[in-house]
Amino acid sequence: MTTTVRAPAGWPATEEQALAVQDELRGRVILDEPGPPPGTGRVTGVDVAYDDERDLVAAAAVVLDAATLEVLAEATAVGRVSFPYVPGLLAFREIPTVRAALDALPCPPGLVVCDGYGLAHPRRFGLASHLGVLTGLPTIGVAKNPFAFAYDDPGAPRGSHAPLLAGAEEVGRALRTRDAVKPVFVSAGHRVSLDNACAHTLALTPRYRLPETTRRADALCRRALREAQA
Repeated sequence: MTTTVRAPAGWPATEEQALAVQDELRGRVILDEPGPPPGTGRVTGVDVAYDDERDLVAAAAVVLDAATLEVLAEATAVGRVSFPYVPGLLAFREIPTVRAALDALPCPPGLVVCDGYGLAHPRRFGLASHLGVLTGLPTIGVAKNPFAFAYDDPGAPRGSHAPLLAGAEEVGRALRTRDAVKPVFVSAGHRVSLDNACAHTLALTPRYRLPETTRRADALCRRALREAQA
């Protein structure tokens, strides 16, 4: 099913308002819980696709069985883009529609995997952290690039990793999910440790560089956007 979304009342409209919300919510991030064990329960991927000309954003949530990676449920939502494009504030463009897709699922999502960042964010509050605080769900971020953070190339074998650094602070890890293939960039979002976030990422990448959660949510949100455009 596809839900049509409007931004909630009081949603930030300016960069100043959004920064204030980040500052308020960042203090609620929980990073001292390990999170659910990899390979157990459910794990849900969320992703979005944009049509900037029509000011549309489509979100998808795809629930997998964490042990078998079979799809258990999926839902989509389409809405108006709810915030201008400002680097570091992309969550404000996406969260109303992503939450609507999560809310439309027929079962609890379990761990939520975002195509983006948690702690590995200039203000330590990326989409995964923001979504986790608002929903209370355990969340991690698995990104395709390292944002502005430094890292040493991890070893070539799958499972090798290196710290993603802001100065001396480890904000995430560059994690090799395929032998000798470019790493992904994992960070804790909310209620999950970094070690566990990396273990989940490896469990979700048996064949490809990107997690199955992200691959499936990416395909579904693109399809939802095409249908909305039609």
